[in-house]
Amino acid sequence: MHWRLKGAIQAVLGAVPRGAELHYVLQRRAGGLKDFDAELRIKIDDGLLMIEHVRAASMPIESSRFFETGSGWYPTLPLLLYFGGAKSIHTVDLNRHIRLDLAARCAAGIEKRVPDLASATGREADAILATLRATVHALERGADLEEATEGVIHYRAPADASATGLPDASIDVVFSNDVLEHVPGSVIERLHVEARRILRPGGIVFHSVNCGDHYAYTDPSISQLNYLSYSDAEWAKYDNAFLYQNRLRAVDFTNMARAAGFVIEIDTSRPHPKRLDELAKVRVHPQFSRYTTAQLAITSVSFVGRKVDWGG
Repeated sequence: MHWRLKGAIQAVLGAVPRGAELHYVLQRRAGGLKDFDAELRIKIDDGLLMIEHVRAASMPIESSRFFETGSGWYPTLPLLLYFGGAKSIHTVDLNRHIRLDLAARCAAGIEKRVPDLASATGREADAILATLRATVHALERGADLEEATEGVIHYRAPADASATGLPDASIDVVFSNDVLEHVPGSVIERLHVEARRILRPGGIVFHSVNCGDHYAYTDPSISQLNYLSYSDAEWAKYDNAFLYQNRLRAVDFTNMARAAGFVIEIDTSRPHPKRLDELAKVRVHPQFSRYTTAQLAITSVSFVGRKVDWGG
């Protein structure tokens, strides 16, 4: 589908009654949810990678307290953390997207990856499997997410991740996956301020950001750097309620975390040769002139930032 047509359809759905339900139907029939198993495999891989980064930052999964921004249609990362022994997981969304039937399919689909999860978390595979099967059974009989996970996963939507209401220093890890690229920069700054408040001293943020043009996933005629051709005013025509893209570069996300007081310990952002080749074919709008060629070409970043108290 041509990317401009997709943007126009989503813009209409965002403006009509029951547009969100229609958008979900389209996602199931022709969008990212059409091949659920393929999408789930990607999300599980993302979750296992996050767990590896978290443990590399000397943060155990078992007994830790997590907070997720952006729950999505089904809670892959919270379920992985729950099966891995996390003490609590709060997950919030601006809109109530979660579908419990998809959550049950997600939990069941993780069973194939129990050995990988055991290796990533350090928890015994048999313990993971027992927890997983009990959760699947509970979800399939109609339990909500909190009941199905024995009160460990707390889901709230609509909710504001920049004003969580959680106590100070009550969380060990704040994280998101493929979310921050859809959030205005000013809101990201507020998210970091709130994260610093709710994190205990030494706690960490982990964010994985897909900062390429998402329209490229449905229109092979464009690259993930296509949207750099447009000014903010021009690009505003293609943003909509279901696919807002802030077009920030990887360096912006890490810099905002630093500005909020986090020390960046892991930063995976690197320019891929393919993206550099694609960038050479894009007429980049002058408003992006503050970035280097490498910074423009980077379309993904995962980073860990630690809350460090400086004595004041």
